Amino acid sequence: MPDDSREEPDDDFDASESDLSKLLRDFLGGNTSIDPAQLASAAGLPNDPELIGRLMEQLQSALQSSAEGVNWTLALDQAKMIASRTSVVSLPGERSQLEQALHVASLWLDEVTYVSQLNSEPRLMSRSEWVSATMPLWQQLAEPVANSISDSLAEVLHDQAPEEMAGMLGDASKLMKNVGGTLFAMQLGQVVGQLSTEVVSGGDIGIPLLDQGAALLPQNVFAYGADLDIPVDQVHLYLAVRELAHARLFRHAKWLRLQLLSSITEFARGIHIDTSRLQELAEDFDPANPEELRAAMTSGALIPPKSDEQLVALGRLETMLALIEGWVDVVTADATTRLPKSDAIAETVKRRRASGGPAESAFATLVGLELRPRRLREAAAMWRAVTDAVGPEKRDALWSQPDLIPSSDDIDFPDLLIARMTGEAEARDDIDQAIEDLLNDEGDRPHE
Repeated sequence: MPDDSREEPDDDFDASESDLSKLLRDFLGGNTSIDPAQLASAAGLPNDPELIGRLMEQLQSALQSSAEGVNWTLALDQAKMIASRTSVVSLPGERSQLEQALHVASLWLDEVTYVSQLNSEPRLMSRSEWVSATMPLWQQLAEPVANSISDSLAEVLHDQAPEEMAGMLGDASKLMKNVGGTLFAMQLGQVVGQLSTEVVSGGDIGIPLLDQGAALLPQNVFAYGADLDIPVDQVHLYLAVRELAHARLFRHAKWLRLQLLSSITEFARGIHIDTSRLQELAEDFDPANPEELRAAMTSGALIPPKSDEQLVALGRLETMLALIEGWVDVVTADATTRLPKSDAIAETVKRRRASGGPAESAFATLVGLELRPRRLREAAAMWRAVTDAVGPEKRDALWSQPDLIPSSDDIDFPDLLIARMTGEAEARDDIDQAIEDLLNDEGDRPHE
């Protein structure tokens, strides 16, 4: 006679269930009917019927997929869907205004900098075009964490599974990796899609998202200028100068993009998910209240404190980002002296950069990497001191090769950098050496 005395039948795993979906439900809390809206919330996605429907469709595909890992095509599709929702077609007059602003900005930059000009015309991109152009780099930045999350889900599943399920763990582990990869891909797509509604240019984030060239997003540029009590034509000119300065720097210093991305990769390589925290969340997960899991996934709680190696890599990365942004600030300030409101625009840019947008913050917690340099003010002060001391040509020559670029110590003590550049340091060294030689000669003479 079968035993009907069990009070919690959901704790019993039915090994005959071919799609293993009940395993997923048991793993997340022993509930046989998870509300799609609650699952979307747990994944860090908004309570949007279209997004929820897409999430459930993709999870079903993940359960049946023979592939393994993160579905990056899903991230791209998700981001493009969000970008296209709010996109509007730029009017010919608006595009003409920005094209003219870019032309004037190029002429102004020629007067204040010696870095190479661009070899291609700046682009005016829609939000969807920006998503397509930048997603390969977002994937590169996010891939280490995405893979770590998928592997950690499989590891926690293995640790928690009963012994009688040992024979099925291979398929179950692949399922969990697929589901984890699907959730991560949709989160990344959500972040990048939202970023497409916030950024005004290709270099707005600070890192070189585009392979080459400059770009403005007309819809976002006009929205940005509309929120300020400043003539929009001045705002457009200022933003055009900043974007061209950023793009020109990476065109001039051909080694810079690779070195910057290598530093980011070095940092990301050390990221591992805190499986103990993930296991606690799995054990305590309540499908009726998914807020804790959602908060953990979107707050970065699953990413443990940085290792010593990561801190070293992060320090180098922050220094390089600060040097790039500080140089752009100084060059932009010099190129826009004709704009009556340039100082006011610069201040709004600094405030916006310091706070970052919601999507940028979401990326920082999702990947564990903040995109804004902490030492920007000090780096800009260094570049200003160097410009005043030796002029823009010698200043820009520092970008010619990696071993000439200023160091973190140079940011702290720009006078020493200037002394090296002007030859004063060598002169002082020669004088010091002559004095030392004289003293040594006197010490070697016999006393009379």
